[in-house]
Amino acid sequence: MSHELVWGALDWSMVAIIGGATMAALLVWGYLRAPSSIPTRVFAAVLKALGVAILAVCLLEPLASGTRVRPGANSFVILADNSQSMVLRDQGADHSRAEQLQAILKETTPWSARLREDFEVRRYAYDSQLRAVSDFAALAFDGGASALAASLERLARRYQGRPLAGVLLFTDGNATDAELLDRLVTASAQSAGAVRLPRIYPVLIGGDEPAGDTSVDRVSVTQTSFEDAPVSLAAQIHASGYSGRTLLVQLLDEAGEEVERQKVVAIDDPAAPRLAVRFPVRPREAGVSFYQIRVAAEGEERQFEDPTKTTEATLANNVRLVAVDRGQGPYEVLYVSGRPNWEYKFLRRALEEDDQIRLVGLVRIAKREPKFSFRSRDEDTNPLFRGFDPKDKEQVEQYDQPVIVRLGTEDEVELRDGFPKAPEDLYRYHAIVLDDLESEFFTQDQMLLIKDFVRQRGGGLLMLGGQESFKNGKFERTPIGDVLPVYLDDLPPVPPDARYQLALSREGWLAPWVRLRSEENAERVRLRAMPPFQTLNRVRGVKPGATILVSATTNEGRAVPAVVEQRFGRGRAGAVLIGDLWRWSLRRAAKDEEDLEKSWRQTIRWLVGDVPKRVEIDVDRPGASGEDVLGAPITLSVTARDEKYSPLENAAVTIRVSGGPHAKPLELTAEPSDRKAGVYETTYVPRQPGAYRAHATVKAADGSDVGDVHAGWTSEPAANEFRELRANREVLQRIADRTGGEVVAAKDLDRFVETLPTRAAEITEPYVMPLWHRPGVFLLAIACLVAEWGLRRWKGLP
Repeated sequence: MSHELVWGALDWSMVAIIGGATMAALLVWGYLRAPSSIPTRVFAAVLKALGVAILAVCLLEPLASGTRVRPGANSFVILADNSQSMVLRDQGADHSRAEQLQAILKETTPWSARLREDFEVRRYAYDSQLRAVSDFAALAFDGGASALAASLERLARRYQGRPLAGVLLFTDGNATDAELLDRLVTASAQSAGAVRLPRIYPVLIGGDEPAGDTSVDRVSVTQTSFEDAPVSLAAQIHASGYSGRTLLVQLLDEAGEEVERQKVVAIDDPAAPRLAVRFPVRPREAGVSFYQIRVAAEGEERQFEDPTKTTEATLANNVRLVAVDRGQGPYEVLYVSGRPNWEYKFLRRALEEDDQIRLVGLVRIAKREPKFSFRSRDEDTNPLFRGFDPKDKEQVEQYDQPVIVRLGTEDEVELRDGFPKAPEDLYRYHAIVLDDLESEFFTQDQMLLIKDFVRQRGGGLLMLGGQESFKNGKFERTPIGDVLPVYLDDLPPVPPDARYQLALSREGWLAPWVRLRSEENAERVRLRAMPPFQTLNRVRGVKPGATILVSATTNEGRAVPAVVEQRFGRGRAGAVLIGDLWRWSLRRAAKDEEDLEKSWRQTIRWLVGDVPKRVEIDVDRPGASGEDVLGAPITLSVTARDEKYSPLENAAVTIRVSGGPHAKPLELTAEPSDRKAGVYETTYVPRQPGAYRAHATVKAADGSDVGDVHAGWTSEPAANEFRELRANREVLQRIADRTGGEVVAAKDLDRFVETLPTRAAEITEPYVMPLWHRPGVFLLAIACLVAEWGLRRWKGLP
């Protein structure tokens, strides 16, 4: 708004100047001769001069001129928080935040009446949704979320192109979509967003010191191939008003049974980081499972059984549900070896204990079957199989061909023709392990198929360090060599009496599947106790992007790569350059009896951990950051692939959703996505908080089963709503600064509303306001003259 001071009677300027100068001269002459102290004479002279100056200025008729909002032409929005967090009572407060807000929003308040004089007032309330209200007295403060960002954005879109002077926002500043809110106000301030927010004037409801409370803030799930603890649940614990007290943090399974408990000491400092608690978990079963993490002051655990006896501000944030998806096997691994060896023995023995991994072996026991052989009188078969049970022996095609044994196949058809030659035969496996096998074993097409298996299908490839692997197997300049993470040309010389001691690299310490002990000191002790190895496939170096996880130290103290891995396309490739790992099992202490088997299991789990399946499901939570808003639709996306792992078209996808208290299972049909081939989508709206499961089934166009997959998620809007109990003044100040508004104290609402007509608005009108005949001006002049007269009488001046 523009404002300026104009003069309505400048013709009287000379009269005002002459009169003022004459009065000033008389005042100086009179008070110089007055018989009194200097301070008294000066003060009296100033009073009379001020009164005379005001009257002289009034002769010029000063006027205030400018523009102001046109009454009733602009809209002004009052937006009130209706979420559950408003029912909290701050420390030392007589009333809850909701009761304070109800008193402020009464229609009879002076600021409300004045606002209606100048603006068209629109009333809205928000929680998980924005809605218009006719009267704030009907607010129930039962909303399950504080979707402030979504509400402001919807308001801005609703009033886009309309004269909206501002938004008076009444809230405690806690938003469940805080990340989205920050991006929204930042984009609006930079004029980079699609929506320009109006001026927002927040009014903070609530104090900086809430009642005592403990809460589980955030929970994150980390899944690794570490056998002892494949899942790690990390929780952030917050406590207010419990400084120095011991907090009990419990991990419960789906049945409510305690799995583990930990104790931490509370620190009541807003600037201090959240208390971190980590639970290593080994789920009993594969697939989706749910756990609870809950916190309470030690000795107050019974408040969960009887919430009426709690001393905390709320129990809604004391418990967090978390979904853990360990995947669903079996994962199929194809082991291909050029000769029977010790490595396969220990690998097979290790994986027999893992019911989620199926190892299929393709072992060549002879490069060629002899053409002529001497047989005994009663023997009518090849003597190469002498001693084998005829029911279990392999039949070969003809003489002069490699003799290959299939081990662990599920039927007589699997691998009947040797190593697969077609994608649909090879892509059924999740990983391939090559050991002691030369490149001539494969045809060029088979090597290209292995390369596509890793790059396109996303499978895992691991080459072990047998005597005919890597360079000795002539894999350089082959498609398989392209996949490997090491260079096989120009090899350094190998000393004849070399001994190698293993050590973890920096990246190896960070990879859980490489370690076998949970503590660093114990892992170092284990590494020192390992026997020296004598066989190592030396390489020129590792490729860009590859990572050395384990290094081998030579006799000369030089470190060379021993275990290397890299991402290749959608899959990953690894190289174990040690050729005699079996020595590890020959010299071991009794307590380390399972180390080699454990290492093999963790390695194979790492190899198959991220391999995509033919059917996958993704749960897309609402909002940019996956905010938990009850009643907001969740998108369930199913990706389906054919046997060659190309997008599967014309599939029939059904998703059965179950979970939540008193919720009946619901079967949904997913429709093809218009964004990506092979993706089928549907939406589900959770109506109750709790744990949810989804079971997706995919059938091909011919009715054959493609596969099924499980997923799980949790809905806990109340826990997110009560994540922070302190009123968030910083967020409201940031909103006001970036939208051109200001934070208003509740006690200053009357004064603030009076200034709104002279603030920025779209529809304005000119105004002229005379200042010279306002009662206050004349009262001030009379007050100055009367005060001067009274001072003279008091001091006895003439």
